[in-house]
Amino acid sequence: MKKALIALLLLPLFAACGGNDEHGANDQGADTAAADSFQWEVDQFGDARVLRYQVPGWEQLSLQQKKLAYYLTMAGLSGRDIMWDQNYRHNLKVRRALEAVLRNYKGERSGDQWAAFELYAKEVFFSNGIHHHYGMEKFIPGCRRSWLDSLLTASGASLGKEVVDVLFDPAFDAKKVNLDPTKDLVLSSAVNFYGEDVNQKEVEAFYAAMEVKGDTTPLSYGINSKVVRGADGKLQEKVWKVGGMYGPALEQMVMWLEKAQGVAENPQQARVLGLLIEFYRTGDLRTWDKFNIEWVKDSASTVDLIQGFVEVYNDPLGKKGSYESCVEVIDPVATKNMRAIQENAQWFEDHSPLMDQHKKEKVVGITYRFINTVGEAGDAAPSTPIGVNLPNADWIRRSVGSKSVSLGNISDAYDKSGGKGSLEVFCHDPEEVELAVKHGALAGKLHTALHEVIGHASGQLEPGVSGTDITLKNYASTLEEGRADLVALYYMMDPHMVEIGVMPSLEVGKAEYDSYIRNGLLVQLRRLKPGADIEEAHMRNRHWVSAWCFEKGMKDGVIVKVERNGETYYDIRDYDKLRELFGELLREVQRIKSQGDYEAGKALVETYGVKVDPALHAQVLERAKKIKTAPYAGFIQPRLVPVMDAKGEITDIRIEYPTDFLGQMLEYGEKFSFLPDEN
Repeated sequence: MKKALIALLLLPLFAACGGNDEHGANDQGADTAAADSFQWEVDQFGDARVLRYQVPGWEQLSLQQKKLAYYLTMAGLSGRDIMWDQNYRHNLKVRRALEAVLRNYKGERSGDQWAAFELYAKEVFFSNGIHHHYGMEKFIPGCRRSWLDSLLTASGASLGKEVVDVLFDPAFDAKKVNLDPTKDLVLSSAVNFYGEDVNQKEVEAFYAAMEVKGDTTPLSYGINSKVVRGADGKLQEKVWKVGGMYGPALEQMVMWLEKAQGVAENPQQARVLGLLIEFYRTGDLRTWDKFNIEWVKDSASTVDLIQGFVEVYNDPLGKKGSYESCVEVIDPVATKNMRAIQENAQWFEDHSPLMDQHKKEKVVGITYRFINTVGEAGDAAPSTPIGVNLPNADWIRRSVGSKSVSLGNISDAYDKSGGKGSLEVFCHDPEEVELAVKHGALAGKLHTALHEVIGHASGQLEPGVSGTDITLKNYASTLEEGRADLVALYYMMDPHMVEIGVMPSLEVGKAEYDSYIRNGLLVQLRRLKPGADIEEAHMRNRHWVSAWCFEKGMKDGVIVKVERNGETYYDIRDYDKLRELFGELLREVQRIKSQGDYEAGKALVETYGVKVDPALHAQVLERAKKIKTAPYAGFIQPRLVPVMDAKGEITDIRIEYPTDFLGQMLEYGEKFSFLPDEN
């Protein structure tokens, strides 16, 4: 296929990029080429805005495929309570009290006190709990406690003194996830993965005892359980399975998954769904591995899913999987246009700056797809990723392969809901703005593709190093995300990207370098409150990558710090040398991961990724007031509505796009609430 033709095909495809954060940061934004009558943004509050996304190609699906997507979406929503409870032990009780007020309160719904309550309710719903979904800090109601008490009473709701104390005490259970190495990470984190009297040392010893020395196919120990103290004083697991913890929700999920299995597109997909059902019923980790292996092998299905206890970022020890669900439909045209990255995976591995012993001799089983999301739940909603690479197990990735997806319609919604965003506020000069406007969309999309497809699939551990990253502990997630970012950054300025036709020139790579350094050192700081450290894994990795490169390149003037009219900017003066620095850092980060070098990983993250210059931070917050869009975004989900004939048979699945965020939250609370308040 001719390279020029591929490049031309890509330009309209990538005009809908929403930035380079695979978890939907969208701090940057991009210009929208044409007016659009669809209402992309429907609400904004606090530091978040609520968007909608469309599902292009829905009407082209067969009835069988629509049914499959509908059943999978219902299964995903049926597990929604699980994520709330995982985030904090009182979350379900708080959510139901908020729902009762919003449904039942007959008093005046205006004034400062009501506005403060409604803001708090929206923030809690947006974050699946009382802690910020990204910053990890606890929300504090802005209304008076006495007023909230009267509001609850008038609505027939009750929280109890203990829970209300929690809501208004900023010091108690202050952080959902605490990564401070000077603290006990388990006791100081509010997540509901461990009993309140269980400490970090006990948990580490508990799981270390399960590790089998020399095991080349280790199980994902702890991925689907809560650790508590038994009656005998010893630690034990409460497994998330039918008949166990979260059983009522999992029973509903299994019911919908069985319906989905009955309309599977092919025998392989039916097998995949059968293994997921078996895993939910038994909690057997070997079944979980089998499911992931067969899921990777399914490359033929048009409708696919990501579901299970997947993301480990909410566990300070990186072991427990947060519940997540994403139902997706492949975009065949976009996937075909980006196939070159997947097909060149071995070339990228062979030409990486890694030590030879840390390179894979043979990269296997990489599947990359552009997809359109149909429905999300759990850790994927309302705040959603724009790219995903799974499974997590290193040995499966090494021996079988992995699947990567870019969520095209999510990126499209980010782009069409924004403008230039932070560009005019934080770019060093008009030339940087122009480069971002011209190439930023394609650059961000390519970064996400390289991060997910090549980055997470690259490199290998040395013999004897745990595949569960237990040795890197609280630094494992940010080091892995930074490693994948560095892979992407290193190749964004490689002429091979032009040769294979996925970008027209290296100007695209320059736009991405500008964006990454600008975001890592400046723009993302607008998300933090004054005096706060950087907590979230992706924010940390962007900061330590950028700050390390700035410091190491200072002598040669690779990146220059410019002060102008009391404002700070960063100007890249030598893109080629910056690429060398990215490669040097990638080599070291891969060594840290491959050897399980905890002390080196800790030093890197703590030195460059956690602390923020308070003066610079204050400046960024002041400058950010000029930006109209909030720094975080999430989504209202489409509503899938079955159309029935006189016999009660489904003849079609209609898709609707709701506009009321709180309305959808209340609808979900009525239809998909299966767990008791305390679990």
